[in-house]
Amino acid sequence: MTVLVTGASGFVGLNLVEALLARGETVIGLDLRPPPEAAAALFRALPGRLVPLVGDVTEAASLDRAFAVAGPGAALAQMAAVTAGDARERTDPGLVARVNLGGTIEALAAAARHGARRVVVLSSVSVYGSNPPPAPTVDEVMTPAAPENLYAITKLAAERAGLRLAAVHGIPAVAVRLGSVWGPWEHDTGLRDTLSPLHAILAQAGPGTEVVLPPLYRDRARIDWIYARDAGEGLAALLAAPAFPHPVCNLGSGRSVTPVAMCEALARALPGFRWRFAGDGEEPTVPARYPVVRPPLALDRIRQTCSWQPRFADPDAAIADWLATAAR
Repeated sequence: MTVLVTGASGFVGLNLVEALLARGETVIGLDLRPPPEAAAALFRALPGRLVPLVGDVTEAASLDRAFAVAGPGAALAQMAAVTAGDARERTDPGLVARVNLGGTIEALAAAARHGARRVVVLSSVSVYGSNPPPAPTVDEVMTPAAPENLYAITKLAAERAGLRLAAVHGIPAVAVRLGSVWGPWEHDTGLRDTLSPLHAILAQAGPGTEVVLPPLYRDRARIDWIYARDAGEGLAALLAAPAFPHPVCNLGSGRSVTPVAMCEALARALPGFRWRFAGDGEEPTVPARYPVVRPPLALDRIRQTCSWQPRFADPDAAIADWLATAAR
């Protein structure tokens, strides 16, 4: 299988590229910048083949060039996005809409021109809003979409536009509502404004460093945190699925926890790792970015579509893999 991955040098994009290369696939990676050298070096040791291309998902010429390299019948993973924070919403909302929605429309139009055989459009758990109605899980049908910020609004619009255009052109497609991601390859791309609190925790996990959490993380940021390697492998499994029986599916860990669980797992794995909550008036060392409470994502649809199961849903397993990855 040959796969064109847009946003291939971003956080989730790198994890998808790694998973595809590990399967022996050919990947055409389109991004505004080449992959980081550490990623490129690791990817060269994998059995698949990566062809990195510098280009813009909002420009038809870039997409046509990438599809020409991919050849007829390639699959498309539309991953490129601006993960906008409040400041970018105030200063450059047009960029958010142009990349998240406009880029998806351009990518699907190019997929139709070049005879793509299937499309995966990356959406986000944020389309469900911060606090969905009480239920055991966040479900693709029963949980209503309630996007609150410009990122979530454009992701919902992009998934619906992508599915519509795929249907018009007769291309099998699925939109994937991805849980909150943390783990390998998370970095500041210049277009990712909301790095995960787990990224900050892991960056401070050295011996003797004390992590100070915002008090709201006692019970907030209780959401479905999916380990990045699971996210990449889940997307790769969807791209290889025999069919897409559902137009939209969730991709998560199936668990809802706070960052506290990761701190506890780090403390078990790293002797000397210390953490606590900030006291009154004290500045935390981890940003308070997720005042959200959501049940875990329902995973029935993705299980019906492909054989994927999260390997690192347990925080201890995820931390062990992260530590092994960081030690390379």
